[in-house]
Amino acid sequence: MNALVPLPVLLPLFATGLSLAAGIRLKRFQRFISVAVLTAVVVISVVLMIAADDGPLSVHLGDFAPPLGITLVADRLSGLMLTVSSLVTLCVLVYSLGQGMADKDDETPLAVFHPAYLILVAGIACTFLAGDLMNLFVGFEIMLVSSFVLLTLGGTGPRIRAGSTYVIISLLSSMIFLVAIAITYAATGTVNFAQLAERFDGLSLGVTTLIQAMLLTVFGIKAAVFPVAAWLPDSYPTAPAPVTAVFAGLLTKVGVYCMLRTETLLFPGNRLGNLLLVVALASMIIGILGAVAQTDLKRLLSFTLISHIGYMVFGIGLADRAGIAGAIVYVVHHITVQTTLFLVAGLIERRGGTTELTRLGGMARGAPLLSLLFFVPAMNIAGIPPFSGFIGKLALMRAGVDNGSVLAWVLVGGSTLTSLLTLYVIVKVWNLAFWRSEPPGQAAEGTVMESQEDDADDDVADEGGPAVTPQDDRGIPVGPGGGQVVATSITGKAVTTTKRPPRTMLAATAATVVLGLSYTVLAGPLAAYTDRSAQELLTRTPYIEEVLRP
Repeated sequence: MNALVPLPVLLPLFATGLSLAAGIRLKRFQRFISVAVLTAVVVISVVLMIAADDGPLSVHLGDFAPPLGITLVADRLSGLMLTVSSLVTLCVLVYSLGQGMADKDDETPLAVFHPAYLILVAGIACTFLAGDLMNLFVGFEIMLVSSFVLLTLGGTGPRIRAGSTYVIISLLSSMIFLVAIAITYAATGTVNFAQLAERFDGLSLGVTTLIQAMLLTVFGIKAAVFPVAAWLPDSYPTAPAPVTAVFAGLLTKVGVYCMLRTETLLFPGNRLGNLLLVVALASMIIGILGAVAQTDLKRLLSFTLISHIGYMVFGIGLADRAGIAGAIVYVVHHITVQTTLFLVAGLIERRGGTTELTRLGGMARGAPLLSLLFFVPAMNIAGIPPFSGFIGKLALMRAGVDNGSVLAWVLVGGSTLTSLLTLYVIVKVWNLAFWRSEPPGQAAEGTVMESQEDDADDDVADEGGPAVTPQDDRGIPVGPGGGQVVATSITGKAVTTTKRPPRTMLAATAATVVLGLSYTVLAGPLAAYTDRSAQELLTRTPYIEEVLRP
């Protein structure tokens, strides 16, 4: 069974080579390879999750023992994260296939999409399975390289700017990470998690706290917690819908996973717990207030993402069994629901020509299926019973009440306020985009929606002078038919709005909705599994013994 542990990393990397070799000449083969490999990863992840319930699994690549070799470890937490992430990435891939086929995107940028996407999946799996700090860093860098390619597909100005911001922030966090790894190795002579768990006890409090603070800073940037989250609302919304969905749903949770892993395995005792609780509260309140102020759906969802990361940090800051279990439940819930909402945002953009809420309306009557696909995950993220969002929030609040400290009670109140404001934001979106009548300025079916840069290039070419993009009285660029100028295709080229989104995109979105609902149906087994995961994380012994056994 241990031989299966490296496969979620190796299979996507192997498929990347085949996908690059196939290119645009064999686009059907390229699509088949991507779907087949991700399906195989789903199966392997489920097997690992079930097997890890009996105890952690590990493999030392090349049979080199720590600290020399590369160690990959699958325990309950990593098995669960692998399973959820592989299911979500498969659904997003199917969604992107539907979008690419509908837009007839067969040129080189889309051919690059599949290899970059597979590398991203490999990087995510490497991060979840990494048994040492160095390979955790490698997983981050694999994700960074592929992320920049995916963010800048099509080469439009907004995407290049957003991608540049993302890369600068990521490189900054990578430098801090490398310094933290160097200090750790200098102080302990190893970067292996199991060995560090034993050797950190012999270090001075100052050195251990410094390393802990540096790692939390790195993972906080990745997770987009306040005050290092300002980059996210400007980076994610410009990307294609499937890219934004997988980034918002998964990449930020990689940072949360790393917090869970290091805070429980390397830094028991919760020395910085109060700091984490303050950060959690600030992320919740400031993030949701940012969402309240937005009128663009993608930016609104980006701010709710920042806000709800605070719930996960809340559980990590409590650092007890109930808090850790609640955080894991909420991570699983949020990966799926946040991904679903961004996929729905892509469908709304395709139908209405924009995600600007002031220019949308009438979708409850005109697109009942799309309305349902939005309504279910929206109620879920708002924490309405009996959805998994309610279950996760309730578990965290109960953990806070059981903790009994003043700060924990403040977090319980902040969690309640954030949940109410999230409901307010969701109701605002529903009223503007779905419930009210269709506004006169909404793009009609068949309207060609182009990016602002494409219009500018056309104007320069035709007139030989500076480009002038048509704008409405508020200065918002408009296209033919009155819709906001956007770029909704994966490669950034012009697409046509339609009242009937491609069935493949609808089916993939519906699959993520069903996955989110399954957490409610399976709430009992999920809660029991996460409780066992929390116990294993806090005990530490099973992980250490598995990695260091002869």
